[in-house]
Amino acid sequence: MSVEDLEIPDVKIIRLPKHGDDRGFFTETYSRRKFADAGVNVDLVQDNHAFSAHKGTLRGLHFQVPPFAQAKLVRVARGAILDVAVDLRVGSPTFGRHVSAVISAEEWNQIFVPVGFAHGLLTLESNTEVLYKVSDVYSPEHDKGLLWNDPALGIAWPVTDVILSPKDRAQPLLANLPAYFQFEGVKP
Repeated sequence: MSVEDLEIPDVKIIRLPKHGDDRGFFTETYSRRKFADAGVNVDLVQDNHAFSAHKGTLRGLHFQVPPFAQAKLVRVARGAILDVAVDLRVGSPTFGRHVSAVISAEEWNQIFVPVGFAHGLLTLESNTEVLYKVSDVYSPEHDKGLLWNDPALGIAWPVTDVILSPKDRAQPLLANLPAYFQFEGVKP
């Protein structure tokens, strides 16, 4: 297993060994012990599975606020996505900045998005299946979002004619978000 920090080091790309032969393959997609040993120490409590029939489907930017804030471990079983994480931690040196990575079945990689980040994904292929684990249960009352194309974020989405839910079309701008999260790490 290898773990790579992105430009915002709290967001990580994880690559896991895939053991294959003429029958197919086997991989261990999550082990609490191995993840903790690699510096990703989070208790994941729920699995989610999302299917998008069309290339250009955008889901996000989503997050949950305390006491039901969620870290996410995201992987793709079929297809590919551009995965985006936006730092919402007030006081963070990277507040309002984002990182992105292509996560795909072909690359067999995963992305870890910690608490305090808005998360979104854009399908790069039709019939994409995304599986993700979260560190707390879904709570509709704590479910929040951020406008996917907020100019302040500067996200270079590779598709401009995206397929969105009505909810995601109406999310607020970063400038209008309350201070849901406070940065608690060591400033560089």
